[in-house]
Amino acid sequence: MTSTGKSSIFTLAYFRSFIKFNIVGLTGVFVNEGLLIALQSMGVYLLTASSIAIEVSILSNFVLNDFWTFRDRRSGHLVVRLVKFNLLMLLGLAVNLGVIYVATFYFGIAPALANLGGIAAAFLLRYGLSVKYAWMREENIEGAQTVPVSEPMAGPPKSSG
Repeated sequence: MTSTGKSSIFTLAYFRSFIKFNIVGLTGVFVNEGLLIALQSMGVYLLTASSIAIEVSILSNFVLNDFWTFRDRRSGHLVVRLVKFNLLMLLGLAVNLGVIYVATFYFGIAPALANLGGIAAAFLLRYGLSVKYAWMREENIEGAQTVPVSEPMAGPPKSSG
């Protein structure tokens, strides 16, 4: 903690979450690429196939991040975290689709390769939004201490007073 009561990004805990986020992201790349290629082989329009592939990878990444990467940062109900995460990831989806569109239609790059570029372009945005907004910790107002959440589906901690 810093003197302002906020966690620094230069801590071992943040480094560990960043590594875990990368591992989860790598699984999401495989989900995204595999689904994009499968949908395109069935004749689905590129941007439609990409949108579906991105959303499915967002959902799979949420599950893995929620139960592994940010398990210690969870607060609130699972559905609320999912909706927040998904809404935040739409910004990444827009970046990803923009890169795919420009790379494919203006530069003639193969869709699967353009998709990897889109994923890379959206990565840091997605990580920053995840840490800052999707799994932000609830702070104890009195002592500026983190309130632990032990149950994955539990609501906000109850006051003891």
